[in-house]
Amino acid sequence: MSDNHVSARALDTLLGQWRGGASAYLALSDRIRLLTLDGRIPTDSRLPAERDLSLRLGVSRTTVTAAYRQLRDAGYLRSVRGSGSVVRLPGATVAASTGAADGILDFSKATMPALPGLADAAAHAVAELPRHLGDAGFDPVGIPELRAAIADRYTVRGLPTAPEQIMVTLGAQHAIALLARVLVGRGDRVVIETPTYPHAAEALRAAGGRLVAVNVSAGGPDEDPAVRGWDETTLLQTLQRSSPVVGYLMPDFHNPTGQSMPAEQRARVAAAAADSCTTLVIDETIAELAIDREGEFPPFAACADARSAPRVVSVGSVGKTVWGGIRIGWIRTEPALIHKLVAARCANDLGTPILEQLIVTRLLAEMPSVLNGRRELLRVGRDHLERRLADTFPDWQVPHVDGGITTWVNLGAPVSSQLALAARSHGLLVPAGPRFGIDGAFERFLRLPFSHSVDDTNRAVDALDAAWGSLLRHPFVDTGYLAEVV
Repeated sequence: MSDNHVSARALDTLLGQWRGGASAYLALSDRIRLLTLDGRIPTDSRLPAERDLSLRLGVSRTTVTAAYRQLRDAGYLRSVRGSGSVVRLPGATVAASTGAADGILDFSKATMPALPGLADAAAHAVAELPRHLGDAGFDPVGIPELRAAIADRYTVRGLPTAPEQIMVTLGAQHAIALLARVLVGRGDRVVIETPTYPHAAEALRAAGGRLVAVNVSAGGPDEDPAVRGWDETTLLQTLQRSSPVVGYLMPDFHNPTGQSMPAEQRARVAAAAADSCTTLVIDETIAELAIDREGEFPPFAACADARSAPRVVSVGSVGKTVWGGIRIGWIRTEPALIHKLVAARCANDLGTPILEQLIVTRLLAEMPSVLNGRRELLRVGRDHLERRLADTFPDWQVPHVDGGITTWVNLGAPVSSQLALAARSHGLLVPAGPRFGIDGAFERFLRLPFSHSVDDTNRAVDALDAAWGSLLRHPFVDTGYLAEVV
């Protein structure tokens, strides 16, 4: 069992504006249930004692007791002697033992299946491993051949890079968290997109950052194309007036909206960041997954001039292109910052596994053919998902994306949390829109990946259809946490 304990203060922050017109205990239990389904409260976490939570929330202990009882009856809590109330997902044991086909279909992760031929690449890497066995094996910066291969990949894409500008990490999330620890101090302002990649927001908050949101819009068939993408006016004004220490952006196939920032806009944002002494952390984990995107979209740092380029830090990984189980990512930045990152890293981990680095070194040499195969898989998945959604939910707005892994669907009503809860009972795990906000917004939206097989996509849409029908027949009581602003 996990030792994770969610304090009353932490749970109060996660709950946000949960009170509403419904009974308080129902509103509270529904909100905790949603936070569990979205992963914001990890399974096996211990919730605060009823007395502590009631004091923190300013409600009676009876309200908290009833909310916990409701969660236990629904299978979301279990009582463990000596540990109190522990979070669980109903049906998780069955799903794990019977396999995905008979359990829960997980659409909460925007990933692809493992790359064909990955096992062969691993076998070749094993053959190369003996030449590294004479070393200690603790590698906080990356083996030279992988750093050179990553640098070469950037150079091919239009951004000249030296191996000394590369640090290898345990995936992109590790890179973002490490950068946050080094660059962000408690109380520092941090610019972040909204909606956004939730784990990046969590890492920046954990470092003490005060998040300042800038909107990214997926648009829709009835909206002016000019309003899609980044709210540039607000972004530039925020950089100028707030002087944030860091800005986190995903300019290529933004997660979750799928939008891409034009090259000329990248140059303006980079210049504004340099003026405000803001370091831009650019998440490029999905940058090369274009399907049919037109125009030139070089790496963000390639759009910056000599003055602003040093303020641009690029983050990448093979988690989206090769497989999520290969935990290799990287940071591209100035050597001086890499030295600081290496020094800070040793307090938390002692380096990246050598064998996985050897696997990725081999695969980067084959990246053009790897990407061609991945793009075709995504093209089939995207087109099929768009057709199924159009046929099944003609009133939903499904923006056409030209790359990436996800689409940001507008449901037309603030019911995303309700739909996510209902879908779970029909065998589908899908994150509600507020999972990608930083303030509980985006109840009108649902993120759906198109990286799954046609069969799994059909199952997911069928589950959504059943869940949507159940909402129409038996609408959930508005518990007060549904956002009215989007």
